[in-house]
Amino acid sequence: MATLYTQQESNISKTWFFLIGFFGLVIGVGWVFAQVNNNPSMLIIAVVVALVMNLGAFWFSDSIVLSMVHAKRVEKREEATELWNLVENLCITSGLPMPKIYIVEDASPNAFATGRDPQHAAIAVHTGLLRLLNRNELEGVIAHELSHIGNRDTLISTIAVVLAGLIAILSDWMLRSMFWGGRRRSNDNEGGSPVMLILGIAVALLAPIFATMMKLAISRKREFLADASGALLTRYPEGLASALEKISGMHAESTTANSATATLYFANPFEGTGQFVAKLFATHPPTEERIAALRGMPAPVKQ
Repeated sequence: MATLYTQQESNISKTWFFLIGFFGLVIGVGWVFAQVNNNPSMLIIAVVVALVMNLGAFWFSDSIVLSMVHAKRVEKREEATELWNLVENLCITSGLPMPKIYIVEDASPNAFATGRDPQHAAIAVHTGLLRLLNRNELEGVIAHELSHIGNRDTLISTIAVVLAGLIAILSDWMLRSMFWGGRRRSNDNEGGSPVMLILGIAVALLAPIFATMMKLAISRKREFLADASGALLTRYPEGLASALEKISGMHAESTTANSATATLYFANPFEGTGQFVAKLFATHPPTEERIAALRGMPAPVKQ
């Protein structure tokens, strides 16, 4: 029977496959855009814009996200002693540097990690999570978020979010240029390739959907991997499984999260369904599957 341990290598390779697919989709949209407009430089522009946006996300994504959710930084241990001690102890165990700690005033029980690397990382915890969970459960959630930092998930997730946004912008640009360009060609009686126009419209309409599905697929895979890594770190999978049970039973939607940041969270900050189509657009794997996988792991002795 497959466990989270056996899924780790597969998850990593699939995540990189999706990211390479993302870049390919950006280049493909740019190529179609260049062909429809009969302007090869458009492809170069698309690639350059993708690189610039990724560099921007690399340097500033953490401060942007923390500002969006109104996170307040914990400057001293005395401000949140138990949380500070948990993070510090897990960092010592894992060998990771201490991340910045933030608290978000939000009644929904949730948390997320952000930052481009372990040296520039931050963990944000909702007040609802601190009120709901006991120490073992909170430790499991913090270990899960530290695993995202250690596995570089925060960087990969940010790049995926930026690329999905870029594809949406390119597609919108393409539709607008075809509409206005088409009118000019009609007025000038220059005509155009009907095949390329149809292909361009199809790409402009479908590419954002595929990009969103790929972004969410990356997020779901990283959650499974972080569950496995977090359970290894605490050596107590039941703590994380119990936390997931409690959080899923709350049915409390976040007042600070939005659709752009939803993939960063420990649990889906919004209500969802379990149907097939809904799963394709889900930000997280089903909670039941995460709990079952955690409880299917060998039970290491907690030190």
